[in-house]
Amino acid sequence: MHDIKLLQEELNKAIVGREKEINFMLMGLLVQGHVLLESVPGSGKTMMAKAFAEAIQGEFKRLQFTPDVLPSDVTGISFFHPQQQSFILRVGPVMSNILLADEINRATPRTQSSLLEAMEEKQVSIDGETIKLPSPFMVIATQNPVESQQGTFPLPAAQLDRFLFKLSIGYPTIAEERVILQQFGRSPGEVHSQKVVSLEQIEKWSQQVKEVVVHEDILTYIIQIVHSTRNHPYIELGLSSRASLALLQAAKANAFINGRMFVIPDDVKSVVEPVCLHRMKLSSEGMLIHDMAEVMKELLKTIEAPVEANTR
Repeated sequence: MHDIKLLQEELNKAIVGREKEINFMLMGLLVQGHVLLESVPGSGKTMMAKAFAEAIQGEFKRLQFTPDVLPSDVTGISFFHPQQQSFILRVGPVMSNILLADEINRATPRTQSSLLEAMEEKQVSIDGETIKLPSPFMVIATQNPVESQQGTFPLPAAQLDRFLFKLSIGYPTIAEERVILQQFGRSPGEVHSQKVVSLEQIEKWSQQVKEVVVHEDILTYIIQIVHSTRNHPYIELGLSSRASLALLQAAKANAFINGRMFVIPDDVKSVVEPVCLHRMKLSSEGMLIHDMAEVMKELLKTIEAPVEANTR
């Protein structure tokens, strides 16, 4: 657990004011989940992903999505080499530990869908040949909410469901902005983090997360949350079974990074919004009255959480 704290401290030094987002990214990495970051340009999304990869000694690849990016630019291609007189397989940027899919909503639906196999099954198929991706593998995708109607292709529900977390990144505070100017004023865009842990250590932690104990009352609590979204009058699209599994995995990861090998109700509550909000859709009536976060908060108030002492 001490190494996890060192990793968090190192990333918090490299990326100012993003403690919450860093914790969620770490949780995603531990359970082989993926993260969708939404914020305005210049908020440090790329630097955060790069510093994250450096700290775990992982290979980092960045792919800038635009409408002319093809699926083969993501997964790879098999091409004929005239000198060798044979076909050569060249795997794309997905062959990495941390893949930054920058402005993913600018790519066409066909290109967006080329990531589905890699995100779900940790492999890619190129001309009939299946290639396993390195472990750990994590996609950090970004999208800009400001220009959402200008040459963009919104992610469909099926692809949004593949992201463990969706995080909205706001502006830094005045104090954080001052630290950013003082720390990076001489070399803007250059953010480096020390190599704190190895990929082998990350793999070890991932195995330990699987052993985190989940009491039957916690499982019942998660099931009640999921089923309540399916029967809520203001929710048109409720949570799927994949969402309930995601909620369970995220709660276990949250318990682990907080030094516990058992899940408590607060672990579930702390991950509900980033796990669930992007997987649901309000009805027309619901959109007129509330936003999704308000509906979820009200829904949680109607579900009795188990007593913490009884879930250990």
